[in-house]
Amino acid sequence: MRREIEQAVELLAKKDPKSLDLALALLQNTVFSFSMKVCGQREDAEDTMQEVLVKSLPYLPRFDSPRALLVWLYRVAKNRCLMARRRSKFAPKQDLSLDQLMPDKLELELLSKEGPASPEAQAIRNQQARRLRDAVQKLPPQYRIILVLRDMEGLSDDEVAEITGLQPGNVRVRLHRARLFVRKEVARDSSAIRRPRARKQAALPPSRPASCKAMFAELSNYLDEQLDDSMCERLEQHIDGCQPCQVFLAQLQSTIEQLRAAPVTEPRAALAAKFRRDLLAALGALPS
Repeated sequence: MRREIEQAVELLAKKDPKSLDLALALLQNTVFSFSMKVCGQREDAEDTMQEVLVKSLPYLPRFDSPRALLVWLYRVAKNRCLMARRRSKFAPKQDLSLDQLMPDKLELELLSKEGPASPEAQAIRNQQARRLRDAVQKLPPQYRIILVLRDMEGLSDDEVAEITGLQPGNVRVRLHRARLFVRKEVARDSSAIRRPRARKQAALPPSRPASCKAMFAELSNYLDEQLDDSMCERLEQHIDGCQPCQVFLAQLQSTIEQLRAAPVTEPRAALAAKFRRDLLAALGALPS
């Protein structure tokens, strides 16, 4: 649960113009930040912010539960973002195959040669914010929404399920595939997976070791501490004896941490303040 939503509900309960303006400002920031991560364009995010606030204002007195307001707000913003955003020509097909997101034998061999992170490697990772944003934008919409809500907005699986209408199990599946996709895109330029220039007649991709392949579907559950003890023990036994999987797991964990640490983007202050003034002036006092 975002603290901003809880604060907004507390302010709305005071039912005075100043508190209403402060509550709307919090909701503006929440919707705009979410929309920027989904849409990738400031103009689309600002349009979404304004449309969602216009739709929200008459209903705000009905929300005494922060959770109910959070679900409603994100659901409206999600629908508006998906309608407004232009599809990238670089976007993959709509369904992400887990098998295609796993590293093949060659990548695992290259990963096995990667040692501990050096200061230079850490500096490179610190400059990956743009590649991270680009990777998120390349995700098919149904995966991007899950990733943004869960990892970038910090919502729970149950909250994401309620917003999207999916079962929590389906949320977990899409979240894992979205994370793997972003990791792969961000790592594409890394020397750890840079491959020799392809020959004219390229051979088929090397197969993955079955023992490595079996663990990939559970990595997100492992990192989110959602595995039972026996499965967790088996996975850790494999990782302890497999250096490529150790490196891959570290890359995936780093990707998730970068997503969760993505900066919050706020709308232009003057534009946001003017919109609130115009909105309140046009609609008058908040209905009781």
